[in-house]
Amino acid sequence: MKTGIIGLPQAGKTSLFKILTKAKLDAHAMHSRDAHVGIARVPDERLDKLSALYHPKKTTHATVEYVDVAAIGEEALKEVAYTERLREVDCLIHVLRAFEDPAIPHAGEIDPRKAAADVEADLIVSDMMKIEKRMERLEKDLKRAKSDDLAQERELLQKCRAQLESERPIRELELTADDKKRLRGFAFLSQKPILYVMNIGESADLGRDLQTAVARYNLAELAARPNAGATAICGKVEAELAEMSDEEAAEFLASYGLNESALTRLIRKTYELLGLISFFTVGEDECRAWTVPRGVRAQEAAGAIHSDLEKHFIRAETIHWDQLLEAGSEANARSKGTLRLEGKDYFVKDGDVMNIRHSA
Repeated sequence: MKTGIIGLPQAGKTSLFKILTKAKLDAHAMHSRDAHVGIARVPDERLDKLSALYHPKKTTHATVEYVDVAAIGEEALKEVAYTERLREVDCLIHVLRAFEDPAIPHAGEIDPRKAAADVEADLIVSDMMKIEKRMERLEKDLKRAKSDDLAQERELLQKCRAQLESERPIRELELTADDKKRLRGFAFLSQKPILYVMNIGESADLGRDLQTAVARYNLAELAARPNAGATAICGKVEAELAEMSDEEAAEFLASYGLNESALTRLIRKTYELLGLISFFTVGEDECRAWTVPRGVRAQEAAGAIHSDLEKHFIRAETIHWDQLLEAGSEANARSKGTLRLEGKDYFVKDGDVMNIRHSA
């Protein structure tokens, strides 16, 4: 699963990418129009606590792949190479400048809400052009020969076009599983889930400023829409945290009245926006978080570990992570009856600890 990081010039998106992924970019790469790709670990206190119980040789967290593209705008979206990079990602992070800094120029008033609306309008126009092009072809094909499949596609695209004409993104449309399948090949930009990230300035009351930023910059309504969300970071502070040890970072955060990095919340929100959950496998060799879509069944989840486990699935020994911690061991949980056997059609819950029984 890929998350694209977009933003207008001087918003701080590439700096955010570097902090998230710990990527080392030189000055040339920073100003290049090439996309940068990196991986970020998904912080998970549940996995950390399970590791403390098992003391494994290795602890493996889930990860999210981030793609930093060049500054977005109407002209950039006319570039085929640029839009193709964006179409490849599964969701978007839109970094919005909400800080004042004379050393970093900005044209006009700093207004995150307006920046969000302007970029959304550009995405809508890009999708509209793609629909118009496809509709022209569809009409010609339907004149040559009737086709139920093409007629259904035309009806769906007309629905999407009406949504865009009302200046609303496709992500807010109610779509069936079949609709989503039909639209998959188009990779519409305004259909992608979006997380608005305000990059605010450093302040003495940073904890409160981070908590109130969404409301303060009038993004609450946007964040409440379907397949959208919003959070805030202070890029300057996060850059400093990235250079510190865990002990130093904890002390630094406490000085601002914070108990965790805003970056941690951002990564978790990305994971949620992608519709992903984690289940865990535990043992003396490794405690590991596995990434699966929300609503996945146990047999499919086993395939995330290894295809043979899905193919030869029998049962899954299952317990929620907090119940396992409370029991202190799988043996205790088994005796209490909280460790149970689930079949292939069991819907995996976020935070389940699973041991797959198989016939391979």
